Amino acid sequence: MWDVNAVSAAVLGVLKTYRLSEADAKDVCQEAWLELLRAPGVLRDEAKLRAWLTTTARRRALRMISRNRRETPRPLPGPDPTPEAEVVRAERDRALWAAVDRLPASHRRLMWLIAHRPELSYAQLARELGLSPASVGRVRRRCLDRLGRALEKGGWL
Repeated sequence: MWDVNAVSAAVLGVLKTYRLSEADAKDVCQEAWLELLRAPGVLRDEAKLRAWLTTTARRRALRMISRNRRETPRPLPGPDPTPEAEVVRAERDRALWAAVDRLPASHRRLMWLIAHRPELSYAQLARELGLSPASVGRVRRRCLDRLGRALEKGGWL
C-alpha cells in the first residue's frame, strides 16, 4: 500500500516553495489526501500517487494564496488617538493625496481604486483601467514607486 508519511513529507516539501505557513501547508496536504479518498476512481495508476497528490496540493495552495490576497486584514483596535496624532494623520493623508494628484491620470485612477475598492482582484482592476491583467502588477509597482519617491521628497518617508 502507500507510505502516507513519506508521500506527505514529499508533498510538504514541494509546498514549502509556496511560502505557506506550516499549518497552511499541512492543511493543503491533508485536503489533497481527502480529495483522493472522496473520489476513489480518480487515481488510475497507484505508481503516480505522489505526482497526483503534489499536483492537487499545488492547485489548492494557489487557491489559498489567491484567497488570502483578496482578504483585507482588519486593523487592530488601538487606543483613542490624541488630538496631536489626529492632526499628524490628517496632514499625512493630505500630503499623500496631494502626491497622488500629481501622478498621471492612469496612476491616480489606480490609487483611487486601491484605496476605495481594495476588494478588487487584478482582473477586475484591469477591466476598470482598460489594461491587461498581466500589466496591472507592473503599473501598480511603478505607481507606488513614483508615489514613494514623491512622499520621500516631501519628508514623509
